[in-house]
Amino acid sequence: MKRNHELNHLGKLKRVMAIMLTVMLVACGEARNHSRAVFVLIDIHGDYASEVEKARTLTNYLLGTLDSGDSIAIAFIDNSSFSEHNFIARADLDHRPSVATQQKRVVSAELNAFLERFSVPSAHSDITGGVLLARDFLRESGAAHRSLFILSDLEEDLMPGMKRDMSLGLEEVQVVAVNATRRQSDNFDPDAYQRRLSHWQERVEESGGQWRVATDLARLEDMALLRR
Repeated sequence: MKRNHELNHLGKLKRVMAIMLTVMLVACGEARNHSRAVFVLIDIHGDYASEVEKARTLTNYLLGTLDSGDSIAIAFIDNSSFSEHNFIARADLDHRPSVATQQKRVVSAELNAFLERFSVPSAHSDITGGVLLARDFLRESGAAHRSLFILSDLEEDLMPGMKRDMSLGLEEVQVVAVNATRRQSDNFDPDAYQRRLSHWQERVEESGGQWRVATDLARLEDMALLRR
């Protein structure tokens, strides 16, 4: 009888421990599901290079919305954008608020340094490569809420021989075209601007992503793009 009692007690203990472990795992999963990752992609090609200062305003706005445990990265679009060389700054914000605040300062400083030394626009614009770079960062972040902000006129101008006709793989990623300016050539063909927007919307949505357009930075708060 005593042996049976001990076995029953051990069985109950194991069940209680299993339940506690399940609760802990669920709690951890729920905590992780609140995390966010944002990626800022800056086009430095041709005429759009004059808009790069907008990246400072956008990044500062985003940094102000991020919390400990969130992630951020900034990269630029040039001749061949799917490269580690294209990263300007990146950080996984520490769970200690004071450390996270310092990380934000470093990200801001690294962007400022890039903008100060930038002078020569890129000859080509590999937007797809930049989007693929962002996709990989956002996937690896493990965040539940993932957003890609593209500062570009959305005119892709690839180098000869470059292959970019593949799926973007943007499942559960919100893609926001910010400050998608009109090009001088759009004066001669006003529909070209809308065709560019439609082309990228189609590519993003076919790849499983969500597409939004913020014609200027002030629209970001109105659109509530970063609310959880």
